[in-house]
Amino acid sequence: MKTTKILIVEDDEAINTMISKALSKEGFDIEEAFDGEEALNIWTNNSDFKLIILDLMLPKIDGMEVMRRIREKSTIPILILSAKTEESDRIIGLGLGADDYLVKPFSVAELTARVKAQLRRFMYYDSNDNNEKASILEHGNLKLNLENYTLIKNDEVINLRPKEFEILKLLFKNPSKVFTKAQIFNSVWGQEYMGDDNTVMVHIKRLRNKIEDDNATPKYIETVWGIGYRLGKLQ
Repeated sequence: MKTTKILIVEDDEAINTMISKALSKEGFDIEEAFDGEEALNIWTNNSDFKLIILDLMLPKIDGMEVMRRIREKSTIPILILSAKTEESDRIIGLGLGADDYLVKPFSVAELTARVKAQLRRFMYYDSNDNNEKASILEHGNLKLNLENYTLIKNDEVINLRPKEFEILKLLFKNPSKVFTKAQIFNSVWGQEYMGDDNTVMVHIKRLRNKIEDDNATPKYIETVWGIGYRLGKLQ
C-alpha cells in the first residue's frame, strides 16, 4: 500500500528529527529538508507529497518565500511552524496560503493531530468514491464540483486553495444560513475558535478577489454586519 508522503522543512535538526520520528511512527513517509533552497529542490522533483510542514525562519530562502513559490503551482496543504508569535506574521502566512499555523514550542501530539486533520480534509479521493457521480453545487454563475474540487464561473475554471473551497462549500450547502466567524473557523479548520477573526477574514477576502465581479459590492459572499457571512441572495 502506498504511504502518504510528508515534507518536513525545519533547520533545527533536533526539531526536524523529533517531528520525523513521530510522524514515521504514524505510518507516514517522511522526507526532511533543512533550508529553503533544499526544500524547493526536493518539492520540485517530487510530486507525491501530500503535505508540507514548513518553518518560517530558514537559511538560504526563508519560509515565506518558499511558500509563495509553492503556491504559484500547487494547493498542497502547508502547515507553518514558527517561533514568531506576532499576529502580523500569522496573518501574512495565512494570506500567502498556509492552511494552518503552529507556534513553537508545540507538543508532538498537537502537531500530529493537525497533520491528520489536514490530510483528512484535503485527501478527498478514496477508492470507494471513484465510481460516484460528481456532486455539483450551483449558485448564479458559479458551479462547485465536490468530486474534483473545482470551481467554474462562466465556463472558466477558478483556482481555489483548499480552505477557500471549504468555505465556499459550507456556504453553498447552507444558502440561507448566516455563519459567524467562529462557526466558519470551527467547520473549515476543524479546531476550536480562539477569537482570531483575521484568519477567516483573510480567506474571505482572498476568495472574494477570485469570484466577485466587484469587491465593493460582493454578491456571492455577503457580509451580515455584526454577525458574519452568508451566501448572497442573487437577484
